[in-house]
Amino acid sequence: MMMGADLGPPGEVGPRDWGAWPDEPQVGSPGRSGRGRGDGLPASEGEAAGPAGGEPRSRKGRGSRRGGRRSGGGSPGALPDGPVEESPARKGAGADPQAVARAICLRLLTMAPRTRAQLAEALRKREVPQEAADAVLERFSEVGLIDDEAFAAAWVSSRHAGRGLARKALASELRHRGVAEETVKDAMEQLDPEQEAETARGLVRRKLSSTRGLDPAVRTRRLAGMLARKGYGPGLAFRVIREVLEDDEAETAPFTEDSGYPLD
Repeated sequence: MMMGADLGPPGEVGPRDWGAWPDEPQVGSPGRSGRGRGDGLPASEGEAAGPAGGEPRSRKGRGSRRGGRRSGGGSPGALPDGPVEESPARKGAGADPQAVARAICLRLLTMAPRTRAQLAEALRKREVPQEAADAVLERFSEVGLIDDEAFAAAWVSSRHAGRGLARKALASELRHRGVAEETVKDAMEQLDPEQEAETARGLVRRKLSSTRGLDPAVRTRRLAGMLARKGYGPGLAFRVIREVLEDDEAETAPFTEDSGYPLD
C-alpha cells in the first residue's frame, strides 16, 4: 500500500485489519467508533454539538437516545436512499464531490473490508456524481485500499473456517457482494476438496449427538439438510454422513464376549 497516497485531508483513517470479518458486513452499519451517522462521513465532518440536523442531545436518559436513533425509520445501519440532511453531499456546488466520495469510502472501509461494487453502490445512494465516484474508486484501487482479489481470498478462508461453508455457498456470497466471476473462481481454487470434505465431517460429528435415538432415515435426512444449507452437494454430504455414522456405531457398539478382548 502506498503510504503517501493523496487520499484526502490529514487525519482521515484507513481500513482496519483485513483479518476482522463480521458475519454479515452491512454497508453503512455503525462501526466500532460508536453510532453510525448514516451519511458515511467521519464524525468530525458536518457534526457539531449534536446529531445531524443541529438538535442538541437529549438529557432525559438512555431511553430518549434510543428513541432518537429509531426516528430515521428503517432498519438500524441501513443506507438512506439519498444524502442525509446537513451532510456535505447536500451542499450542492459548495461541496467537492471527490472529497465527499473519499470520506464515505474511508468510513465504510474503516468499519469492514468492502468490494468495489459495494462502495460504488454506497456512493450511488448518496447521489455522488458518477465521474467523481469513478475517480475515487480507481484511486483507491491503485493504492490497494480496494482489492477484490484479497477480499475474496480472505472471505473464503474466514467463512470456511468459521462457519464451515462449502464452495457453493462461498461463491454465492462473493457474487452477491459484486465480486467478478473470474475472481470468484480463483478464490475457490484455494479450498482443497479434501479440506472441504474434512470440514463437512466435523460439522456432522458436532451435530451427531443431537440426532441419537432417531430413526436412521430421519437422522440421515437431518444431517444432510444441515450440510445442504452450508452449500455441500448431495454426493459429498451422503458419503460423509455414512462414514461418520459407521464410525459412531463402531464406537458405541456394546461390549460382548465376542468382541475379541480377554475377560477377567
